[in-house]
Order: sequence, then C-alpha cells, then structure tokens
Amino acid sequence: MRRVRYESTGGPLFLEEAPVPEAGPEELLVRCEAIGVTLPVVRKVTEAAEPIPLGGEIAGEVVAAGAGVTRFRRGDRVTGLCFGHGYTDFAVLHESMASSVPATASAVDAVALVRSGLVALGALQAARPEPGESALITAAASGVGHLALQLARVRGASRVVGAVSSVGKAEFVRSLGAEEVVIYDAHEWGEPVDYALDAVGGGLLPRAIAALSPGGRLVAYSSGGGSVQAYDLLVGAKSVIGFQMALIARGKPQLYEKWRQELWRLFAEGALKPVVHAEFALEDATEAHKTIETRRNLGKVVLTP
Repeated sequence: MRRVRYESTGGPLFLEEAPVPEAGPEELLVRCEAIGVTLPVVRKVTEAAEPIPLGGEIAGEVVAAGAGVTRFRRGDRVTGLCFGHGYTDFAVLHESMASSVPATASAVDAVALVRSGLVALGALQAARPEPGESALITAAASGVGHLALQLARVRGASRVVGAVSSVGKAEFVRSLGAEEVVIYDAHEWGEPVDYALDAVGGGLLPRAIAALSPGGRLVAYSSGGGSVQAYDLLVGAKSVIGFQMALIARGKPQLYEKWRQELWRLFAEGALKPVVHAEFALEDATEAHKTIETRRNLGKVVLTP
C-alpha cells in the first residue's frame, strides 16, 4: 500500500510503499476513501522534534475486524480518528473512535463533518451559550470554524461575528450565516460579544478577550498557544475556558457518541453543511498542507487515495 511519511522536522512529505497493517484487538482495518487534513497535524510536521505518524480523520470501508470488535463488521462504512498512520490506503482505527457513515453521506462528507464538527460542538458546549447571545468565531473559514459558526446559529445565537485572516474570506463566512466579518488586523472588531470560540491563539488571544462584553466567556481550543493577562479578565469579569476534544473522546465516550449523533442529525436536516475547499490525491499531501499553512482554505481540506 501507499503511505505518506516524512523524516525530519518540516518535511518534506513523501510517498512510500508499506505493508498493509493488521487489525489488532478491538481495532478495525479500514480502506481509506477520504482523509481529513488538520492544522494540528500540519503544525506537528513543522514543529515536532521527532517525526510522527500522520494520523487524523479517516473515512472508508471496513475490510477486517480484530478480536473483540462488536459494533462493526467487514463492509461497513465508518469514520473516526486514527492515532497511527492515516495518510495511507489502509489505516487502523480503534473501534471506540469509529462511527457509522449514513448511506446518504459520502466519505468526504464524513471527514469534513465528524471530527471537525465534534471539536466545534464541544467548544460551543464549553461556552455555555444561551439563546439570544452573541458569538465571535475566529478562524471562521477553517474546517472547524465554518462548522462552529453554523452551530452557534443553530443553538440560537442572535448575532454571529466571524473573524478571518483576509477580506477574501468574508463572502464565504457571510454565506454560512455570519452577520458580521472582521479581519484579524482591523483596528476595531465592532460591538462586544457574549462568548468567543478561539481556534487561533497566539497574539490573537488578547484581541479575542478584548472583544468580549462584561461577563463574557472565551473558549480556547487552539494548538497555537498564547497567554492571558489576569487583569484583562478581572476588570471585565471575563473567563477563559480551555477545551480539548481528546479528553471527551477518552473519558466520556457516551457524550462523544451523543455529539456524533447530533452532528449527523443536523447534517440530515440540512442545518449543518460541511464545506470542502479541495480534494487532493495522496501524492499531493504537500500541497494540501501548504493550503492549510497559508490559510487559503475555505472549509475542509481532504485527501482522497
């Protein structure tokens, strides 16, 4: 089979031949039909001290099930988070990380919706939104952000502001339901909001906190880090909440599954529409990563073996 790998920090990525892995206990061997490209994986390639397997979101057909698997069998269509090699023709997926793909959805729909949607929905839940509140979504044109924007609207936000890196993304974000769009380096970000979901971090974090109204909440779920001045929180009685999807997946499997089912329900109803920016062949993984790195994407970037 083919597999994408790299040997040193920063790449380059290259395609190699590798043996097809075997499904171990409670694992599924999946023939990959779609693979989601995420910012955390892109950052690990450019920043991690040692090379890592390029894992992440996959969707495809189960070709073998290991001992102890109870929910799936050969021929089932599944999607889920792969912690080993995922940029490949065949990947191993733990049963607990897998969910069924409805007949009405494609593999590309699945990788565009499920993992990114889980992060978006989890971050939104962490903000404790109330109907009628206003919301700010940073990285609003990203794979996660464009779903978070739609979910905020579904949960009753009266006003949704999308923050993006360039004016060229404004029309896309508005088409998904944002009343207002702000550019990161704009002098003003408009009227304050009740809560913010921040996927950028770094130097943008203080600006997102400043955009909160008194008593506002910011949910930080970025892998980009950043720091917060306690005084900035104190004077406005604001709060910052950290969110990590892995803690839910590992520690609260029932909640994880409940959220997955909610995403599929909203998708079936047409209330949540994942957008795919581009599909790249497996051998074009480098270009897929560059699309994320240069912030060109409007929605999800997907590899299709």
